[in-house]
Amino acid sequence: MTELRLVREPTVEGTTLGALYLDGAWFCWTCEDAIREVLGQPVETWKIPKQTAIPSGRYRFLLTQSNRFKRLLPELRDVPGFLGVRLHRGNTIEDSDGCPLLGTGRAWRSVTGSRVAEEKLMQTLPQDGGWITVENPR
Repeated sequence: MTELRLVREPTVEGTTLGALYLDGAWFCWTCEDAIREVLGQPVETWKIPKQTAIPSGRYRFLLTQSNRFKRLLPELRDVPGFLGVRLHRGNTIEDSDGCPLLGTGRAWRSVTGSRVAEEKLMQTLPQDGGWITVENPR
């Protein structure tokens, strides 16, 4: 089963950059909204809609058709307090409503080469998906 691991860096000015690993090997950079998670507290106590990264944890993902993006994308299942979380292209947190964005390069508060990163990921992932572990900075 395919294993993804998203390792986040500390949030800077509302943006969280990170790295995505595929089966233990670095795959691409990520860009997300601010980490607001308070461990042990319900999501609704700390989430600001469209401005908050998903909670850390381990999630099943499947490749499903996105109604919003009109294409097949990895969808993270059973994310507490969030619906429709997908790994997809985009450059800044303005392109995300809590979803991790993918990029081949990174810049200040953004990723670059997002279309290439998404296409490469979709060519690599199996149809039956896998698991993703999302880690907050230590």
